[in-house]
Amino acid sequence: MLSTELSSVYQTFTDAAGVLGNLFAFGLYLSPMSTFNRIIRNRSTEQFSGMPYIYGLMNCLICCWYGMPIVKSGIILVATVNSVGTVFQLVYLSIFISYAERAIKIRMLALLIAVFVIFASIVFVSLSCFDYNGRQFFVGYLSIASLIFMYGSPLIVINLVIKTKSVEFMPFNLSFATFLVSFSFTTYGVFKMDPFLYMPNGIGTLLALVQLILYCHYNNSSKEDTEEEEEPLIAEYP
Repeated sequence: MLSTELSSVYQTFTDAAGVLGNLFAFGLYLSPMSTFNRIIRNRSTEQFSGMPYIYGLMNCLICCWYGMPIVKSGIILVATVNSVGTVFQLVYLSIFISYAERAIKIRMLALLIAVFVIFASIVFVSLSCFDYNGRQFFVGYLSIASLIFMYGSPLIVINLVIKTKSVEFMPFNLSFATFLVSFSFTTYGVFKMDPFLYMPNGIGTLLALVQLILYCHYNNSSKEDTEEEEEPLIAEYP
């Protein structure tokens, strides 16, 4: 009796972590909206990078495949969140490519085609060359790699943040949403005892935390610099 109740509570916490991960992920998918509103308004991608969305699309496709019952049963919440993410990434990439300069446009289109070719190859190999258990390991290791690349891709912008001492091109909402999603799915992976979930998401949690720390540091520095610049004006015009 007690064992059944503990099992029920355990399952409840597991499902809660997965559902929260889905909800936070929806917020993550919406977080670039302000960035793309700016791109559409200015009709330019400026210094924004499209690589996080390429990595995001590749990650969503692979993780969606990993969450399918034919690959790994019992983690359908992984498939649902990544199927929605795939749609969002495609929309964002379409907008980015539309307003990018010609050279960037060509490169991004080539990368987009490469993503679909690689994913189709993964599906083909996993179905034709592996049994059920082997398929889990094959796609699982690929999901680890794709998650780490996705969570690490915003680090490309960190060099720009440190160089310019400005967080203009590293939106806080994106970093914060990434932290919430990665933490939720780390917890979900721990409850499911699935290292292919908790290992990469744990790394993602740490990387997102680094971004948040940098944001707070350089955001505060920017405010201090602004105040210092304003002080002579106050002294000159009492």
